[in-house]
This record gives sequence, C-alpha cells and structure tokens, in this order.
Amino acid sequence: MSTRGVIYVHSSPSAVSPHVEWAIASVLDARVVLDWTAQEAAPGSVRAEVAWAGPAGTAARLATALRAWGMVRFEVTEDPSPGTDGERFSHVPGLGLWHGRTSANGDIVLGEDQVRTALAGASTRESITRRLDDLLGTRWDAALEEFRFAGEGVAPARLHQVG
Repeated sequence: MSTRGVIYVHSSPSAVSPHVEWAIASVLDARVVLDWTAQEAAPGSVRAEVAWAGPAGTAARLATALRAWGMVRFEVTEDPSPGTDGERFSHVPGLGLWHGRTSANGDIVLGEDQVRTALAGASTRESITRRLDDLLGTRWDAALEEFRFAGEGVAPARLHQVG
C-alpha cells in the first residue's frame, strides 16, 4: 500500500546535515539532496523539509533512521492509507522520540487501551493530565513550536521511494 508524508528537519547542526540526507536516502533507496536553510531559532543550525512517497510504514523507518542523530529536531508524518492510520513522529533532544496515530485531518487519535491505561495509572487530576499530555505529544509540540514557525512559508521538496 502506497502513501506519502513529509519530513521536517527543524534543526540540525550544519556538519550533521549530510548524515541526515544519507539516513533519509538509505530508507527511501533514492538519492537525497535537501535544500538546507538557516534555522533562525537555533543559530548555527540548518533546517529542511521534504515530501516523500512510499509504502505504509515508511515514516516509522525514517524516524528510526533519523533518531540515530540525537541532536536533530525533526518530525515525520505519514498520511493514512487504506487499512492504515496516519502517523506522526516527533524528536526533540532531551525528550526523545514521540509517536502518535493521526486522523484524516491530522488530529492525534488515542486508542481506548491507551486511555484506559492512563486512567488506571493516575491517582490525581495532575497525573491524568500529564499522562494524556504525553500521549498527545504536548511537550514535543511545545518544544518544536518555535522551530516550526521559523520554517513557515517554505514549500517542501518531493521525494519518491524507488524500491
């Protein structure tokens, strides 16, 4: 089943950018050259975004490959496809990798088992709020917001998986 998504590299040290391209290329089995621009939210860093197309599950493979570069802030999205939910992966240094399923409009979707587990393990209103916020990726969204804003108005390039 084929789908598509977007890779947002919100910030990467300039010296690491060739390694980021290599990691993406290894997953997509295609040559990758990103259009890097300065990331104003982190002086000395660069940012890029690229649309991709490939089989369902590609976003997970991309996030796994990019996670190897722990100092890189990124998000990888995958659109829903027949029989498969959409996904979003977010990585922030210090927070690690977050994953959520997404609906057709991009909202984070929580499964009933996730909600039941959060409720069962919470003894106070604050603890349930914290658990639900983590399931929704709230800390990752907050940490990435200034980096997202710094990339507004930049159209993503397009990549297609060869293999």
